[in-house]
Amino acid sequence: MLRDRFVISDAAWAQVAPLLPGKVGDRGVTAKDNRLFLEAVLWRVRTGLPWRDLPPEFGNWNSVFQRFRRWVRAGVFERIFERWSAEPDFEYVLIDGTIVTAHQKASGAKGGPQHQAIGRSRGGLTTKIVALTDALGNLVRFVLLHGQRHDTIGVPPLIHGVAFGALLGDRAFDVDWLRADLDARGATAVIPPKCNRRASIAYDKHIYRWRHLIENCFAKLKEFRAVATRFCKTDTSFRATINLAAAIIATR
Repeated sequence: MLRDRFVISDAAWAQVAPLLPGKVGDRGVTAKDNRLFLEAVLWRVRTGLPWRDLPPEFGNWNSVFQRFRRWVRAGVFERIFERWSAEPDFEYVLIDGTIVTAHQKASGAKGGPQHQAIGRSRGGLTTKIVALTDALGNLVRFVLLHGQRHDTIGVPPLIHGVAFGALLGDRAFDVDWLRADLDARGATAVIPPKCNRRASIAYDKHIYRWRHLIENCFAKLKEFRAVATRFCKTDTSFRATINLAAAIIATR
């Protein structure tokens, strides 16, 4: 019964299996049941429970955790997300940020939380996810910031090298340098002006109504408890957690 809930479909598995390390034909030792291991990680991403609570049918918890960290360092979860994601629709893109509370256990990484995209604000320890979605609300890219940092800091790496017709964002993204960048690209800024602007700036209110799609994206991601609350000590592990959650959403 347990695995029925976390099972990866045969069709999805066929797409991603060739990307995983330790498959037959790779140099070195063949990995033991990549599919079972991936479902073990998915169990943890969905439940948010400690690795020590991993059900025994998935194997030794520490072995699973160590293997997870190896895959994180190798960028495997990013490749899984890229494979399971559909071709993005760049008629327009949406950008926004959301705050995630970092559990106290997440602050113990070497170097301290300041080196792991964990900041301190009125809400305590937090991480900010700034994301870019396509016109259908599908996640394309994201960056992690300290919780108190402004959303616009995450914009340049998110839109770099991406061609789109328009960018939808709330008033937090009404900054002159971004509007100038969009003008240079030939892209439309669908961003309401801040109240303190001297001159009013028009924007397409009809298209702006679709900005709720990125909120829907965040809501789907936060159905995974390990995304809704950050339990990972390192930013790389938390990034992998988000990538796997987004990949699973893409296969639904």
